[in-house]
Amino acid sequence: MPNTSAPVPNAANPIIAIVGLSTKPDRPSYGVARYMQERGYRIIPVNPMHVGVQILGEPCYANLFDAAKALAADQQKIDIVDCFRKAEDIPPIVGEAIMIDARCVWMQLGIVNEAAAAKARANGIQVEMDSCIKIEHALGNLHGIL
Repeated sequence: MPNTSAPVPNAANPIIAIVGLSTKPDRPSYGVARYMQERGYRIIPVNPMHVGVQILGEPCYANLFDAAKALAADQQKIDIVDCFRKAEDIPPIVGEAIMIDARCVWMQLGIVNEAAAAKARANGIQVEMDSCIKIEHALGNLHGIL
C-alpha cells in the first residue's frame, strides 16, 4: 500500500535547495552551500547543467519538482529555496516553490524581483531578497527561517 502521509517538517535544520549551485568550489554558490552543509543543513543541488552529478555529496536535480519528488520518497521536503539566478529567472522558480510547498524563497545578494516576491508572499511563502544566507547565518540573523 503506498504511503500517502505528508512529508515530515524538518524541525532541527531546514532542507535547503540551492538553485544554480555550481560544481566549482571557487563559485559563491558552492561556498555558501558548503558553509551551510558544514553547519548541519542538508543541501539539495538544483542545476539542469549538472543533473545526476554529485555536488557536496548530494545528487543534483534539474528542477525543484524533481528534487521534491526524490525527497518525498523519504518523507522529507524542501523548506528553503535559495536562488543563485538572475532576477529575471526568479518567477518560474517561485512558481515551483509554491507547487512544492516551500516555506521560504531566498534570493542571494544582488537578486531582487518584487513581482515574484509578492506572488510568493501571496501564497504564504516567506521571502528574503538581496541577502546572503551564509552571511545572515554567520551573523545570527535567522529571520525565523533558519
